[in-house]
Amino acid sequence: MKIKTYLINLDDSTERLCQASQQLQAAGVSFERVPAFDGRNIQVADIKEYDEKASVSYMGRGLKGGELGCYFSHVACVERFLASDADYAMVLEDDMTAPDTLLASVTEILRYTENQAISWYLMNIGANKHKISTLLRRFASHILYKAHYFPMTTTGIIWSRQGAEAFWHYTQTHAVFCPVDNFFRYWLTDNNKGLSVYPPLTPPSGADSDINYPVAKKTNGRNRHPLYGLIKQRRLWGDKLKALRHKYLK
Repeated sequence: MKIKTYLINLDDSTERLCQASQQLQAAGVSFERVPAFDGRNIQVADIKEYDEKASVSYMGRGLKGGELGCYFSHVACVERFLASDADYAMVLEDDMTAPDTLLASVTEILRYTENQAISWYLMNIGANKHKISTLLRRFASHILYKAHYFPMTTTGIIWSRQGAEAFWHYTQTHAVFCPVDNFFRYWLTDNNKGLSVYPPLTPPSGADSDINYPVAKKTNGRNRHPLYGLIKQRRLWGDKLKALRHKYLK
């Protein structure tokens, strides 16, 4: 089993890189730094991969540059993973926290998925919440779930090669219409290929996001639809109903 670890980090976030490096070194995790796509000052209209109309329809608002930057940073990690000979990719954002037992826990969990021949695309190891899920296995300190309703947040995720290939091919034929964590929920709730670990292995530190800073401070976004609240509820309940069907009508 070969696991590649990628750490997303903005060029000017040197303090975060130092903190993350210290934690990963203590956990025995070697990593490759991936320079984050800095979308904080871009003109969103210039991004050809982005569909504003689809974003307003699905999210109830347009996206900000920081959200697009986060999305493209995760795509860059997937491309590096697929160009490698690794079996799995652990993608971390620099505002995560990592315990000393991270590598041992991840290896144990991945070994279990292999032994049980579980088909999955993406595993969320950083989310503080898990809803509409099925327990797969209890480990000493964590529980592995089938995440029918894939958790939000991308401080820590693990890709299978099959999942990374599927995601990459999707990005080549579809425009960006939502933030990356919203997309993972949309996509994985639809195909039921998500897993999650709880309590989280790499929970967020609680610090404001650097890459997504303007959005973290002002979440209403661009070009907000007058029916934003209704559109949001439609999105949430649409995903929840799909997840419930996967859980109870499998």
